[in-house]
Formats: sequence, C-alpha cells, structure tokens
Amino acid sequence: MNKQSTRKHSPARKGLTRRQALVAITVFALLGVFALGAWFYDTRAKEAAAQRASETRDAFSRPGMPSMGPLMAKVQIMEFFDPACESCRAFYPYVKDIMAKHEGSARLSLRYANFHDGSEYVSKALEAIRLQGLDLYWRAVEAVLAAQPVWADHGRSQPERIWEFLPRVGVDVERAKRDMNDPDIAARLKQDAEDIVALGVRQTPTFFVNGKPLRNFGPDGLAAQVAEEAGRTIR
Repeated sequence: MNKQSTRKHSPARKGLTRRQALVAITVFALLGVFALGAWFYDTRAKEAAAQRASETRDAFSRPGMPSMGPLMAKVQIMEFFDPACESCRAFYPYVKDIMAKHEGSARLSLRYANFHDGSEYVSKALEAIRLQGLDLYWRAVEAVLAAQPVWADHGRSQPERIWEFLPRVGVDVERAKRDMNDPDIAARLKQDAEDIVALGVRQTPTFFVNGKPLRNFGPDGLAAQVAEEAGRTIR
C-alpha cells in the first residue's frame, strides 16, 4: 500500500518540479527581455539627444550666457540649471572641482531651466546681480544654492527669501530688485526656455560637453567626459 501510494504521488512531484522549472525559465526570459528593452530604450534616447544637439548648434553659442573659464577653452560645458533643484545643488561642488582640475582648458556656461516653483524669480534675480559683476554673480549662485532648503521648500516656495542671504556676499539688493525687470533678462530667459524645448531637456541638471549630451549621468560621468574631451588631439 505504501509503495503504491509512493508510486501514485511520485509523478505529481515530478510534474511540480517541471512546472517550477518552466516558471523560472519564463521569469528569467522576461527579465532578459525587460533588460534588453531598457538598454534599447536608453540607447535610443541617448541617440535622439545627440541628434537634437547636432541639429541645434546655435544653442551652444548664445551671446550673454553667464560663464566662467576662457572664452576659447578646449572644453565647453553647458549646464541647464534650476536654482531650486536639489540635484543642481548636490552637483555644484563636483562641477566646481572639475573646473578647478581643468583650469584654463574648460569653460562652464549656465542656462536656466525653471522647472520648479519660484525658480524663474530667482533666475531673474541672479541675472540682475550679474549686472553688478561676474564674480559677484558666482558668489550669489553659491549663496542661493546654500540657502535652497530655506527658500525652495517644495510645495511652499518662498523665493523672496533669497534676499536675506545675498547681502552677505556683497549684493546691492535694492539695485538687483530694480534690475530684475530689465527686458534683456526676460529675453534671455525666453531664449533659454526655447532651447530647452529644442534640445529636449527634461530634467536638471542637464549637461552638454562640447555640444554632446552627457553619456553617463552623475559626477563621475561628467568628470570622465570632460577629461576625455580635454585629452582629445585637435586636428
């Protein structure tokens, strides 16, 4: 009786094992398909970004961009930047370090991508401060980013609070508030917004190095691409 019972149930256990194996194979196959699809999508997205950049060359030579580094530097870095963006704030020390490592051979230009609440107000303020001097502008950028947790609390942004921190770096606040209404500043931000659409920029920070989109997002990816461009032989 026991032997018959064993023989009777043995095929069922074998069948269960085969089903488990089939499920496992199916799961691994689906994971492979998803991984391949993600790789394909990422590759296509990068190719599309590169194509847009090649078709929008004027976006990389707009007059009047706030910049640091030699005009004719070998490596031209363009960053689409949102002053309320936490990632922009996190990236800034790395960008500063990259610029220091490639001093004399790299130039950084900022473009405004005002995706967050209150960002446009702060971008106008920074552009108004730039009229007081480029060195002061970069000090103001650092001050605004350092104070970001205070004024850019998402959901209840208070961009006017930047003025609490800017006098510490030497900004003439009353002059800057007046200059924010300069039509040239409005025109510059409008051009940035148009280039954002043309280049397909959807997040901040977005970097281009010598007109090429960043291949691998992150501080290491930016550092590697800048180093690669800096090491290229000019023909």
